[in-house]
Amino acid sequence: MALADIQARIAAAEAAAGRPVGNTHLIAVSKIQPDERIEAVLQQDHRLYGENRVQEAAGKWPGFRDRFDGVSVHLIGPLQSNKARQAMESFEAIHSLDRPKLATALARLAQELGHCPDVFVQVNTGHEPQKAGILPAKADVFITRCRELDLPVQGLMCLPPSDEEPSLHFALL
Repeated sequence: MALADIQARIAAAEAAAGRPVGNTHLIAVSKIQPDERIEAVLQQDHRLYGENRVQEAAGKWPGFRDRFDGVSVHLIGPLQSNKARQAMESFEAIHSLDRPKLATALARLAQELGHCPDVFVQVNTGHEPQKAGILPAKADVFITRCRELDLPVQGLMCLPPSDEEPSLHFALL
């Protein structure tokens, strides 16, 4: 599907939901995509991308950032604590803050580096054991702790069970 078609569908959904047009941001997931395909979307002025792996992003995006102004790359996949430094240096946002150990590591690195990407707390709304994330009952305490660590918590990210209506899980948050 062409980028313009996707943007038109988003605008129509915003209007149908009574939201201001332009209020929703499309994160183009670029993981495992060939550089030519990513470059084609960059040439259409799309600047917000999601990557699933720290190493893949670290190898791919510096060259694109040199050639295209305003690129923002978000980590949308899991983050191991031992890759936190590389993530802090590679991403404008981390969507998978899912445990206290990682929050502590990010806070320590933020103090050391003098900056921190925006973070989104991952909440396991389906209580699925195979998925990472803070359980809903523990989310408020975890978010409070993240803010005490001066982490820039921007919101929540959740992956509801694939066989359930996602909107049902917003009430849990």
